[in-house]
Amino acid sequence: QVQLVESGGGLVQAGGSLRLSCATSGLTFSSYEMGWFRQAPGKGREFVAAEGWSGAITHYADSVKGRFTISRDNAKNTVYLQMNSLKPEDTAVYYCAAGTSIRMVIAGGISYWGQGTQVTVSS
Repeated sequence: QVQLVESGGGLVQAGGSLRLSCATSGLTFSSYEMGWFRQAPGKGREFVAAEGWSGAITHYADSVKGRFTISRDNAKNTVYLQMNSLKPEDTAVYYCAAGTSIRMVIAGGISYWGQGTQVTVSS
């Protein structure tokens, strides 16, 4: 079956960095557009970043532009989210997602979700 497994979350001070990884299995990774979403306590799940199958197209939420970078390694069936200059408002559970088009991913039309990894940024 399809699995998306996130790792790399944790506790970091404001201004610090984390790199999230999402290892996938059971799907043809290079055929899927990949994305990251997050959900803060008491809030809905929101789009963070997306990347096309070739890596040529990326899209970011305004709140993370210039600080976060999405990337993928099709040979390893893995997508990454490099998070720099972290802020307390970045605290959330971060979810990896796979979709059939980047437009669908951005809109939340997701085929497969990961289980999430907690990121906590202290002030």
